[in-house]
Amino acid sequence: MGQIKVEKNVGGIEGLCVIEPAVHKDSRGYFMETYNKRDMHDAGIDLDFVQDNQSCSTKGVLRGLHYQINHPQDKLVRVIKGAVYDVVVDMRKESPTFGKWYGILLTEENKKQFLIPKNFAHGFIVLSDIAEFCYKVTDFWYPNDEGGLIWNDADIAVDWMMPENMTADDLELSDKDRANITFRQYCEERGIKI
Repeated sequence: MGQIKVEKNVGGIEGLCVIEPAVHKDSRGYFMETYNKRDMHDAGIDLDFVQDNQSCSTKGVLRGLHYQINHPQDKLVRVIKGAVYDVVVDMRKESPTFGKWYGILLTEENKKQFLIPKNFAHGFIVLSDIAEFCYKVTDFWYPNDEGGLIWNDADIAVDWMMPENMTADDLELSDKDRANITFRQYCEERGIKI
């Protein structure tokens, strides 16, 4: 019991949490609980995760900023190998931080986990030669329900933690992510004034 430390509302954004598990180290290596429903409940986090995902990417890969339109997901993300700079954008139109972004360094060394509530756009950039990224989600993936914000949107102005000696031209993005819309387009499509 009590194997996690939770920092709530990070970056002044309600619902965003950084979770640090207790890591037990000795000469053989380490042990940690990567998820404990009771500890999460005790921290005021009651979520029903239905799917675990894992991806592997190379340095300079940028994935995102993704969201599901009708089936939004809470996500609990972490890195098990390498390092990524993980970024979210608050897409909750009723939120006082609507359109605000927050980023956190997730590494195999710091073992931090990032809890992202529903209705956030999410993405990351790989800083190490290889990164393995794991995440739990509270709803299933629906291929026709995907949306995305362009990673370099001027209105959001994410300060991506670019890998050393890399420029925007060196980043590796999927064709789908290159075609993502701007935050302004997202708002116009929904009649939201910014």
